[in-house]
Amino acid sequence: MKVIFAGTPDFAATALAALHEAGFSIPLVLTQPDRPAGRGMQLQSSPVKQYALAHGMRVAQPVSLRLNGKYPEEAANAHALLKNTEAQVMVVAAYGLILPASVLQLPPSGCINIHASLLPRWRGAAPIHRAIEAGDLETGITLMQMDEGLDTGPILVKESEPISTDDTTGALHDRLAALGGRMIVDALNRLAAGALPFTPQPEEGVTYAAKISKEEATLDFRLSAEQLVRRIRAFNPFPGALAKIGDTPLKIWRASVQASSGPPGEILAADAHGILVACGEGALRLLELQKPGGKRHEAAQFLQGFPLEAGQAFQLEA
Repeated sequence: MKVIFAGTPDFAATALAALHEAGFSIPLVLTQPDRPAGRGMQLQSSPVKQYALAHGMRVAQPVSLRLNGKYPEEAANAHALLKNTEAQVMVVAAYGLILPASVLQLPPSGCINIHASLLPRWRGAAPIHRAIEAGDLETGITLMQMDEGLDTGPILVKESEPISTDDTTGALHDRLAALGGRMIVDALNRLAAGALPFTPQPEEGVTYAAKISKEEATLDFRLSAEQLVRRIRAFNPFPGALAKIGDTPLKIWRASVQASSGPPGEILAADAHGILVACGEGALRLLELQKPGGKRHEAAQFLQGFPLEAGQAFQLEA
């Protein structure tokens, strides 16, 4: 069976590797154009492109797939390439470009999306972050037949994955990526043996996972300690939670909830056990921090190079 694959980040590269290792023919891989990144802002290929080229796969990087959009000639070339590939199905995972109806209808078996949530909960761009931030006890992977809506297509299969109280987005991402790879291999094996049954999504339980912005990273200590510790976990590794003391933004990588109280933002204690900060409800014990230009350190080591003491206060602005 010929499979076109469309994806960009590490999450997608895991699925591409699973399909390749399972022996599927992948004559074409779509991924986003190279972007400048790093301190030198050099152009960097996506993880999907790197894997594809390393394994001899053809790669295309159209800026757009919309025939009536800003780049109609490039979109038309991409459509012709997709059509000439004559694949039975397209697998899509965190691609980052909108697929218009003209693309969705090209493969005989349509386009199957690997989505990192239990749809219809957390449709949208940042389902892993939002599930942790909301305090969900579980999430998972949904394989979905794509339509023109935002993650609204009928469901092939869902599998759940528990969210532990110390899970970060990074850790949960890796488990879900592996789960998605296993599930798509199983689904395409079933497709090769016959049709896949899809079920319409329920109308109840719809939530949206908005894209994460850097502006959300700054902690507002007027919120409860429980809310803040979930946000710290959700924003690890990106964009990293921030707490400002004076004019200095500190990244907070790990914290726990404590039963203490005081004016929100005030440091109640700063010692080898951590930096205890009062919140709107409860207190947050900061356990791993990073100053600008520095490395991540446990609180005891951090305080040796960046002394803090009880009575100082973090800014409250969100």
